[in-house]
Amino acid sequence: MKRIALSLLAAAIVAGVAASTPRASGHTDEKIAPIVGITIPDGYRDWKLISVAHEAGNLNDIRAILGNDVAIKAYRQQKLPFPDGTIIARLAWSYVPSDEDNKVFGRDQSFVAGTATNVQFMVKDSKKYAATGSWGFAQFTDGKPVNQAVGKACFSCHEPAKARDFIFTRYAP
Repeated sequence: MKRIALSLLAAAIVAGVAASTPRASGHTDEKIAPIVGITIPDGYRDWKLISVAHEAGNLNDIRAILGNDVAIKAYRQQKLPFPDGTIIARLAWSYVPSDEDNKVFGRDQSFVAGTATNVQFMVKDSKKYAATGSWGFAQFTDGKPVNQAVGKACFSCHEPAKARDFIFTRYAP
């Protein structure tokens, strides 16, 4: 009888530990953007490059725009609107001169990625995000979601690109 009780206690402990462990996807609840439910996709840093950009002005950053397989296929086929399941990631870093490279060139001409500033995602789901042009928007800083107001601001900023399915970035072949 004691063995059965100990076995049940051990099973309960294992179940409790399993329930408190983050999901297998690698996302904890902290990494889910509020309201829109967008998570940081596993393996997004391995996605294919869509383009790069330099944003001047107050942001003064450099960006890599990446896409999942659905996004890349749509870009290459020039398919608009983008199909549901498309995810586009925008990784941004501060834009800084490379002292090491500039010493070689003898002048300031080389700039590189500095500190990471944030990562943003656009997720295409025509049912879930019907109110925002079929796109969900999320921004993460240091792996944590930024408040929902940022996502709402994203859509209003992307509205001028409606003719291109709200996407600014063109594919760089």
